[in-house]
Amino acid sequence: MRRWLSVLLLMLALPAQAELWGYVDGSGMAHFAQRQLDSRYAPVLGGFGMQRVPGKTDAGLALLNWLDIAPEVKAVQPWVREAATEHGVDADLLKAIIAVESGYQRGAVSPRGALGLMQITPETASRYATPAEAARLIEPRINIHTGARMLADLMRRFGRIDAALAAWNAGEGAVRRAGNRVPDIDETQAHVHLVLELYWALLQQSQPARAQRLTLHP
Repeated sequence: MRRWLSVLLLMLALPAQAELWGYVDGSGMAHFAQRQLDSRYAPVLGGFGMQRVPGKTDAGLALLNWLDIAPEVKAVQPWVREAATEHGVDADLLKAIIAVESGYQRGAVSPRGALGLMQITPETASRYATPAEAARLIEPRINIHTGARMLADLMRRFGRIDAALAAWNAGEGAVRRAGNRVPDIDETQAHVHLVLELYWALLQQSQPARAQRLTLHP
């Protein structure tokens, strides 16, 4: 996940100038304003909520376009939709997590042994997959369903998208010690920020009707 995270951090670097500022809160609500109202607000790109690399104004859109056309992304979308429906989580959120965790590399294996598209650890598999599924965890459909079960459980436990994502990255204990908030861990904060930014961008792209979840501030 670290290599792909570094790529996304580069693509989402702050621009030198911006006319719109915003952030996505823990419930998934995007807030935008024409100026920086407080420290939570960062420069964003148009309606996508994707930040620009100086001199590379199409970076955020390039990532979204890749998610639209890449064969490896399209190949697993039926399983993403299936898992989202079965386990009660948002398909676009699953899509964002997979992008950040593995870059849609279905055979990805992390140094700590996390496997597949959603980078499921053996410990996670023991909680959210059957023994038969755990033995085939690298298979995309099983991997996605296992990750969706975990995400749904974390959402129920913590009641916030950002806390659930933090628990996914740093563990439930770290989130509880932080008062059920995102802990002060650089990698975890970057992970949560990137997933929420990409999630909002995907919502804006694929389901414009959800734009009513947007809050504009004067």
